[in-house]
Amino acid sequence: MKRPLLLALLLTALAAQGAEPLPGASVESLLAAAREHSPDIRMVRLEAEAARERIQPAGALPDPVLRIELENITRNGSQNATLDPTRTGDTKYTLMQPLPFWGKRDLKRDVASAEASQAEGRATDTWAEVASRIKSLYAQYWLTGQSLQLTRENIELTRRLEQIAQARYAGGLAAQQDAIRAQLERSAMDAELVGMESEFHHLMVFLNAMLARPSGAALAEPAALRPIPARLDGTALNDRLLAANPQLAIETARVGGAEKSRELAYRNRYPDLTLGVAPMQVGNRVDAWSLMLEMNLPLQQGTRRSQERESERMLEAAAARKEALGHRLQGDLNAALSNLEGARTTEQITRTRLLPQAELTFKSALAGYENGKVDFATLLDAQRQIRNARLAMLRAQASQQMRLAEIERLLGEDL
Repeated sequence: MKRPLLLALLLTALAAQGAEPLPGASVESLLAAAREHSPDIRMVRLEAEAARERIQPAGALPDPVLRIELENITRNGSQNATLDPTRTGDTKYTLMQPLPFWGKRDLKRDVASAEASQAEGRATDTWAEVASRIKSLYAQYWLTGQSLQLTRENIELTRRLEQIAQARYAGGLAAQQDAIRAQLERSAMDAELVGMESEFHHLMVFLNAMLARPSGAALAEPAALRPIPARLDGTALNDRLLAANPQLAIETARVGGAEKSRELAYRNRYPDLTLGVAPMQVGNRVDAWSLMLEMNLPLQQGTRRSQERESERMLEAAAARKEALGHRLQGDLNAALSNLEGARTTEQITRTRLLPQAELTFKSALAGYENGKVDFATLLDAQRQIRNARLAMLRAQASQQMRLAEIERLLGEDL
């Protein structure tokens, strides 16, 4: 009887050891799961691969054309119509190869390469957007989890205060109203707890949606936040933004493609050629050869000038779009940096000044209430001050994480 039990325990331990840990304990675990499973990431990666496959065909020669002409298929009415080349008057086989004017193929390949670069930039930008969203959601997920824990601790503290008030009421040292106030305070926090639990569940649903997991799938409890860089140099970060931002990379590729399209529009002033060779069959032998040169005549100069002006305006528009985007992104970056520093300062003030002062006030109010020198409303107010200070500190920490996510989103890379 012992061996089957030991075997079952061993198999259970091995299964638990091999089981993949749940994501959610850290933002890194969520990002790793999103990189592997997110359909948005998979979609843009496939689109980028498809765009790269269009580069080679864009600069390839057009397919050659084979033309077969059966002439005098009735031999001046001496026979019925036939498709047999040996019985017709003559058969001409024309093989033609279109040849774009010099440089056009390279320009078309460059345009396709610029489009592929835009697709790769969109893939990078999509990942930056998904990662930023996950980082912000995780900060809210952590904040709500910490708020739940803090609220439960305060409910338990209020229960103890209620017991103190009831004991003093039983001893004739306090009014019954004190115990009732404690019950009202606890009921209010119970209602807040329900709302926080609902928000915690909604955040789990949102995170699971980002990871392409079932909405009800379990997530690990949030454990810790990422460390915030001690100091961020705004000038250096603005330089990194201009060099690495994926949206700017897309616009840079767009400008490059517009330049090549403009060059191609001007190159269309020159004709394309078609070379051909045509052996002629009479009976069972080939007794004549022909060479052919064909070209289009670019006589519609008005049309071409319009196309050239269009390409010029498209290039100017792409350059203006890139410039406007750069200014907007730099403004967003500087705002995010300012907000990050503001949240950092708020956390420091709350941690070093507000919270210690609130704790001292509560201890003093508790001692004063037990000695009959302070009323119960003052004690509850002191308790609220501690809770509000702790919540403010948690919100400041989560705000820093969200501002950091915004900065990394703008940079297109982690700090």
